[in-house]
Amino acid sequence: MADDAGVVGFIGLGIMGKPMARNLRSAGFELVVHSRSPGPVDELVQAGARRASSPAEVAAASDTLITMLPDTPDVEAVLFGDDGAAGALREGSLVIDMSTISPLATRDFATRLASNGVAFLDAPVSGGEKGAVEATLSIMIGGATEDVERARPLFAAMGKTIVHVGDSGAGQVAKACNQLVVASTIEAVAEALTLAKRAGVDPAHVREALLGGFAGSKIMEIHGQRMLDGNFEPGFRARLHLKDARIVLDTAHGLGVPVPAFEPVAEALSRLVDQGDGELDHSALITLVQRSAEDSAT
Repeated sequence: MADDAGVVGFIGLGIMGKPMARNLRSAGFELVVHSRSPGPVDELVQAGARRASSPAEVAAASDTLITMLPDTPDVEAVLFGDDGAAGALREGSLVIDMSTISPLATRDFATRLASNGVAFLDAPVSGGEKGAVEATLSIMIGGATEDVERARPLFAAMGKTIVHVGDSGAGQVAKACNQLVVASTIEAVAEALTLAKRAGVDPAHVREALLGGFAGSKIMEIHGQRMLDGNFEPGFRARLHLKDARIVLDTAHGLGVPVPAFEPVAEALSRLVDQGDGELDHSALITLVQRSAEDSAT
């Protein structure tokens, strides 16, 4: 199946992108890679990938181009900026953006590429660094059915739950819904563990008990343990979740959908980033809850 996919370009080898690209290479796909940081590129080259010096060079060598970038402006610059990919993509090629960006911008990018005969899928992911490393990501896809089927072997090499949500932009809408639930649940777990500790009950035992009931979740399992350990090495940086939170709010407000439970969580993410902790994992939200509890006790 990898032999039928042609050359796969991959741009953006960060915390998520590097293991995703490595899994594609391990599955036998011919890979051309580019990223702002040379270290991850060197690692992929050692694993058998080819190096490219610019997005345009990746695009010129690729039948399918995957981007995994921090934000909407980054994707636009890689596709349409100076030495960008769009001008070098061949007619009939496919672009798959696996970043988390604006649904409206996504639809615009798809339209602009279609005018040059290039197909586009939005396919943001959930599962964090662990899911990226283990190839168990949930992949939410927007775009035409025939393009999704064409890309399915690639998705299967990176993820476990692969869902074609709908037309262009639908994958990004699904990811916005995901980020709403994830951030809200992280906040709830942080509050629960802090409440337990302030009540003089071991929060580790509380977490263990809750994991066996309706309160059990991946967030309770993984991020709850991070909170207990005080380990906030980034699996997903708080500043990136704040970016996603703004996408959630913009999308919800634009559609007239109230999100009253999410708005204070978005504000908490903003405070976490503003105090200089944007590079920490988003589970560091518990530090704000703990500080508030300590201030209330004095």
